[in-house]
Amino acid sequence: MKENIYNWQPLSVEEMYALFSNTSIDWFIAGGWALDLHVNKQTRNHSDIDICLYREDQNLLFQQLSKDWLFYKAQKGKLIHWAEGEFLQKTKDVWVRKDHHSPWAFQIMLIDMEKGDWVYGREPSIRRAKDDIYLHTSSGIPYLKPEIQLLYKGGSSQVREKDKTDFQMMLPYLTLEEKDWLRKALVRQFSNGHSWLRYLHH
Repeated sequence: MKENIYNWQPLSVEEMYALFSNTSIDWFIAGGWALDLHVNKQTRNHSDIDICLYREDQNLLFQQLSKDWLFYKAQKGKLIHWAEGEFLQKTKDVWVRKDHHSPWAFQIMLIDMEKGDWVYGREPSIRRAKDDIYLHTSSGIPYLKPEIQLLYKGGSSQVREKDKTDFQMMLPYLTLEEKDWLRKALVRQFSNGHSWLRYLHH
């Protein structure tokens, strides 16, 4: 069965917060919404909603949410139903919906940790303490720090138009420390240079 990847009816940020606040899972909003939460305004339309979870918490996710939601693992360009008891070692993305006929509601990025540090999958030498990769809004919603979210966007093999838009939108809001961290991370991942680097020099 070929899944319609464009059939989305994403939960709102508030609905995500309500859903995950009832769990014991460490989670935070990712993607374009994370950047919008940081600047405290919606800067563009979002066709989906992403969150990050630590890979080691996937069993908690299954135990606490699989009664009400179906999970699909993204593998080799396909979405395959994720069955209970299967530990996802390498899968990075999980898509979620209510039942087989429902639109997609949210997407989960599984991120890796090693010895208490978050590890960036595309360049594992880039890492930070797990508690130093997210912030909270004034109402308590956790979200991925902007410099890390921009690394995920700029570090992709295919930087999309919306990623470039998000980067330019965020530039005036980034502190010198955030710019410096992002610059060093991009240099480490891309030894031949990256188009964003010229914007990140002091």
